[in-house]
Amino acid sequence: MEKAQANIRINELRAIIIEANRKYYVENAPTLSDYEFDMLLKELEALEKEHPDLVTPDSPTQKVGSDLDNKAAKGKAKEFQQYPHRFPMLSLGNTYDIAEVQAFADRAAKGIGNTFTYSCELKFDGTAICLTYRNGKLFRALTRGDGTVGDDVTENARQIGNIPQQLSGSGWPEEFEIRGEVYMPWAAFDRLNEEREREEEQPFANPRNAASGSLKLIDSSMVANRGLECTLYHMLGEDLPFATHDEALGKACEWGLPVSDKRKLCKSIEEIEEFITYWDTERKMLPFATDGIVIKVNELQYQDELGYTAKFPRWAVAYKFKAEQALTRLLSIDYQVGRTGAVTPVANLEPVQLSGTIVKRASLHNADQMQFLDIHVGDYVYVEKGGEIIPKITGVELSQREPGVTLPHFPETCPDCGTQLVRDEQEAKAFCPNQSGCPTQIKGKLVHFLSRKAMNVIAGDATIDQLYNKGLVWNVADFYELGKEHLLTLDGWKDRSAERFLKSLQDSKDTPFERVLYALGIRHVGETTAKSLARHFGSIDALMTAGKEQLLGADDIGEVIADSIISYFDDEINCETIERLKAAGLKFEVDKAPEQKSDALVGKTVVVSGNFSVSRDEIKALIVAHGGKASGSVSGKTAYLLAGEKAGPEKLKKAESLGVTVIGEAEFRDLIETKEEGTLF
Repeated sequence: MEKAQANIRINELRAIIIEANRKYYVENAPTLSDYEFDMLLKELEALEKEHPDLVTPDSPTQKVGSDLDNKAAKGKAKEFQQYPHRFPMLSLGNTYDIAEVQAFADRAAKGIGNTFTYSCELKFDGTAICLTYRNGKLFRALTRGDGTVGDDVTENARQIGNIPQQLSGSGWPEEFEIRGEVYMPWAAFDRLNEEREREEEQPFANPRNAASGSLKLIDSSMVANRGLECTLYHMLGEDLPFATHDEALGKACEWGLPVSDKRKLCKSIEEIEEFITYWDTERKMLPFATDGIVIKVNELQYQDELGYTAKFPRWAVAYKFKAEQALTRLLSIDYQVGRTGAVTPVANLEPVQLSGTIVKRASLHNADQMQFLDIHVGDYVYVEKGGEIIPKITGVELSQREPGVTLPHFPETCPDCGTQLVRDEQEAKAFCPNQSGCPTQIKGKLVHFLSRKAMNVIAGDATIDQLYNKGLVWNVADFYELGKEHLLTLDGWKDRSAERFLKSLQDSKDTPFERVLYALGIRHVGETTAKSLARHFGSIDALMTAGKEQLLGADDIGEVIADSIISYFDDEINCETIERLKAAGLKFEVDKAPEQKSDALVGKTVVVSGNFSVSRDEIKALIVAHGGKASGSVSGKTAYLLAGEKAGPEKLKKAESLGVTVIGEAEFRDLIETKEEGTLF
C-alpha cells in the first residue's frame, strides 16, 4: 500500500480501536467482538511495520487499553483515588493460530539459547486486578488502569469472598504484588442479567463486562452481592525467593491465595497444542468464562532475559479460542411487553448447550435486528454465548432453510392492550405508550414496587393478579388503602395471611428513600441510579423540580436518564401517586445519619443471621450506631457473625472455615454496653 493510502487507513484504524477500547474498558459496553477487535489491531500493526515512520507514541499498538475514567475532566470528582503501579501492568500479545504460538516458542528458544519449560494456564475472561500484600495483610488493590496508573478498588476487593485479607501459613515476603483476574461465574452472571432484564435495565454483554462494572461500583456493599471471584496468576516483588513461575504460584496457594489448579508445565509445542485442544472442548463445562490459554516461559531468570516490548512481555503469549457457537432451530417468536412498555421479540429455540448451560431462548432485540438477520420462523440459526456475549442469534444458516418457513412481522400494536406502538429512535425499540391502561405494564409496575429490592412486601405474582383482576389495585398507592376486608375476598386468603400482608405493608413505610425511588419504576432508573439520585438531591421534592442541567450534574446520570426522569414527573398521574404515597407515610427524603452512640464497633464488620429478641433491622441499626458496619455475607473481613436462633448453617460453616468469631445476642449486648448508657436493649 502506498504511504498516503496507508496513512489514511492507519488513522481510520486508530480512531476505531481507541473508541472500541473506551467502550470496552471504561463503559463496559463493547461494540466489537474480541475477534473483530484483534483483527483490526493486527491490520494496524502490519501497516505500521510496513511504514515505521508513521508509528506514533499514542498509537494503540504502543500502549495498553485504559480503564481509567477521569471524570474530573468533565467537572466531576474522580470516583476512585489513583495510584501508580510499582511495575508496569501490561497486556498480552494474542493469536488465534497455533502456528503463531510456534513462532513465539521459536523466538523464546532463540533468545534463551537453553533448555526451558512453559507454564500453560487458562485465560480467565474477567478484569485485571493487582493486589499488594504487606506483612501478610491486603494493603491495596488496583485496576490495570492505563498500565502505569490504576484505580484504587481496595474496599471493593475486600468484598470478594476468595480474596484473603490475611495470608495463611508463613514465609511470605514483607511486601509483594500478585496479579490476576476478577471474574463473574456463569451462574452469578445469568442471575444478574435476569434481574436487570426484569427491571428493563441494559443487560451486561458478557461476564467480563459484568465483573468490570461490579468492581467499579461506588457502593462497596453492593459488590458482595454480585458473586465475583478472583484467580491470581503472576507474582512480583523485590528478590522473590523463587526460581520458577510455577513455584511462585504453588507458594501463593499455600498462603491461601486463589490460584488456578488448571495449569500444566509443558516442554514442547506438541504438549502445548495438546493442552489447548483439551481445553477448547472442556471449557464448555466450566462454571466460568475462559477465552483462551496463556503460555508463559516458566523460569523467572529467562523471563527477565527476554524482557518486554512497550506493550507486551516477550515471555508470554495468549492463544484465543473462537467464540463458542451452536446451530439450532428457531421454533417461534414471542413479543413481550415490559413494565415500561418496551416490546421485545424473544426467540424460542430447540434447546442447545452453550458454556455449561442449556439455552432455550434468545433475545432478538428489536425489529431492525430481525430484518438485518432476514430471520424466518423454522430457520436454523447460530447462537453464541461462550465468553463473548449473552445468548444471541448471530446468523441464519441459509443452506438449511426449508420450504414453508415464515417471515415474522413485528406487531404494529401492543400485543396486550392493542394500542398503536411508538418507536424510540434512540434505542431502535418499539414501545406501548398506554402506561396507565396496558394491563401488562400496570401489573409489571405493581410487582416491581413490592419486590424485595424495592419495598420488600410479602406478595407474589399470583397475589398481584388477583388484586388487579378484582379491581382492588391499579396504582401502587392503592396498596396502602387496602383493608383486611378486601384481602379476605381473595381466593385462599384467611385472617392470618391478610394480617401478614398488611403488616408487611406497614413495615415497608420504613423503607429508605433510595429504595422508594427505585420502587417507583422510573424508566432507566435502576437500583444503583436511584441511590445516586437520592444521595445527590436528598428528597423527592428536589428531584421533581430539578432541571436537565441539574440532573446531569449527578453521578452516572446521562442525557437518556435525565430525559426519562423529566418525562416521568411531567405526568400528572405519577405526581398524584407520589402525593398519595407521601400521605400514606412513605419516606421521600434521605434519613439523617443517626448519632453515633459509641466506638465499640469502629472498624468492625458484623454479619447478622437468625432471629433475635428485636428485629434484625434494629440489630443492624445498633451496629451502625456503635461505629460498625452491618454486612450480609461472611468474608475474611468479617469481625463477628452475630448468630441468633435458626442462624443460617452456610454462614456458620463459612465463619468457622475463615476463623470468624461467632457471638450470640447476650455477647453482642456486652460488646456495645457503655458506662454512660448501660445495656442498650
